[in-house]
Amino acid sequence: MTVLPRHPSTPAPVIAHRPRHDLPALVGNTPVVFIGAPLADEGRGFWAKLEAFNPGGIKDRAALHVTAAARRRGVLAPGAPIVESTSGTMGLGLALAGIVYGHPVTLVSDPGMEPMMRRMLTAYGATVDVVRQPHPVGGWQQARRDRVAELQARSPGTWCPDQYHNPDNPAGYAGLADELVTQLGAVDVLVCAVGTGGHSAGIHARLRQWCPGVQLVGVDSVGSAIFGQPARPRLMRGLGSSILPSNVDYAAFSEVHWVAAPEAVWSARALAASGYVTGGWSVGAIALVAGWLARTRPAGTRIAAVFPDGPHRYTGTVFNDSYCRRNGLLAGPPPQLPDTISHPTQREVTRWARCTTVTAPARPQ
Repeated sequence: MTVLPRHPSTPAPVIAHRPRHDLPALVGNTPVVFIGAPLADEGRGFWAKLEAFNPGGIKDRAALHVTAAARRRGVLAPGAPIVESTSGTMGLGLALAGIVYGHPVTLVSDPGMEPMMRRMLTAYGATVDVVRQPHPVGGWQQARRDRVAELQARSPGTWCPDQYHNPDNPAGYAGLADELVTQLGAVDVLVCAVGTGGHSAGIHARLRQWCPGVQLVGVDSVGSAIFGQPARPRLMRGLGSSILPSNVDYAAFSEVHWVAAPEAVWSARALAASGYVTGGWSVGAIALVAGWLARTRPAGTRIAAVFPDGPHRYTGTVFNDSYCRRNGLLAGPPPQLPDTISHPTQREVTRWARCTTVTAPARPQ
């Protein structure tokens, strides 16, 4: 960016936005670290892929990929606006993509977005539009999507990446799978949080080309509808959904776990205290499940867990004692074992539970 000298009494010059094609080099090649006790037994553990080392988190990969693909196909014209629904991480990725390719970005969120996240998105040049009421059936996510459709109708030519249903979303994570193979040599079990379904589907699909027998374990939130449980209000953001994203590859999962908010909080805090590496809701839930897998799978099983982001946006929630006490999140260590149900519709779960029957729920008519 060029800065012009000016006299103190003259207004600041208006500097035209220029695309920054050097920025994508900052995305990818994130490190892995071995996580053992207290999540796993002595001598056992799992490898965590630290996507917090991307500028905005894991969804930088997808945001850049879907934006570039839309531009190639001509559905996103040069300089046209981008609008999307987000709880935060995809918003950071799209703010990056907007700067890289020269597009104004509007992000539709809800009151649950952390103040820090909203301020950072604004600082990165995005407009943040907040819906005020949840949809009666689809919750905040559907309310946000309805608002996106309204904004698109008002401004023809505006493009929505539609991270829940865009097949370009999973394809954006192929590079992450390649990195895992380079770093670990082979992966036996891949553990991913599931929200839009993009990174679990995309990483697993590519990883199978290198490791044909790799198993995919999904981590969902209690109160999420993705795998057939009833949708309920949820504190946790970044995983789970009140709608059914098309990008979820149900056939790929060998099992799914649901984790409750207090369990994710305990796990995220245990990670921080024992090994410094941690994150928020998703990371806490993923680590809890990956640690159990490390304790129960045969010795030598190579488990890779994808940590989508870091801890910084969660200082007001997961790592805030007042918030956690107010919401009953400091209940102590979770159970050593998850509950097991035979089918996702057997009963509603309220604590950590797992199921090895994974099928696509019937979609509302």
